[in-house]
Amino acid sequence: MFETAIVAFTTFFATIGPLDVAAMFAAMTPSNTPKARRGMALRGTFIAAVVLFAFALVGEALLTSLGISLAALRVAGGILLLLIGIEMVFARGMGGSTTTEEEVAEGTGKQDISVFPLATPLIAGPGAMGAAILLMADTGGDWRLQAIVLGALLAVLLITLLGLLLATQVRRLFGVTGMHVISRVFGVLLTALAVQFVFDGVAQSGLVHVTGGQ
Repeated sequence: MFETAIVAFTTFFATIGPLDVAAMFAAMTPSNTPKARRGMALRGTFIAAVVLFAFALVGEALLTSLGISLAALRVAGGILLLLIGIEMVFARGMGGSTTTEEEVAEGTGKQDISVFPLATPLIAGPGAMGAAILLMADTGGDWRLQAIVLGALLAVLLITLLGLLLATQVRRLFGVTGMHVISRVFGVLLTALAVQFVFDGVAQSGLVHVTGGQ
């Protein structure tokens, strides 16, 4: 159970990126009042939570209804998380856990960014959605492990909310270099987890037969 908690927390922290979200939020809302920023932070986090919990709870059933196997989900999710991990390690935005330049420009020009781009794709991006489905599927239906995964998701969302409420202070405290260092550390961990997901998916698919001993 402890291992599940660590894996879930690390994966969600890496795919959501509370520090990156806080930095983007601060950059997009320089002219808003503190009250307006608090309102957007609360609404954005709540909407993102609804989206991510929905994907966590019904995402696997939806994919199953479309004829997508758990093995395929593990491989596809692993590849997606691997790309995000590489993006984090090399500090290159590819859209998996960041916004595009067009999205940033549109968000900066809006008075209320709580739904777009804050809730999605900044918080509830494709990486976080895929991670939610994959981690829940990996519990094998054990309600205790599922509760741990959902608890880890909630913990990261609360950290994200705290980061949004203290966005300006967080940006000053860590600076660009500090946030990149933290992002790279979690990127390395996410990359390793992603490769393991791919290995598990390939093994489960039956395409490769693993034999023990020589």
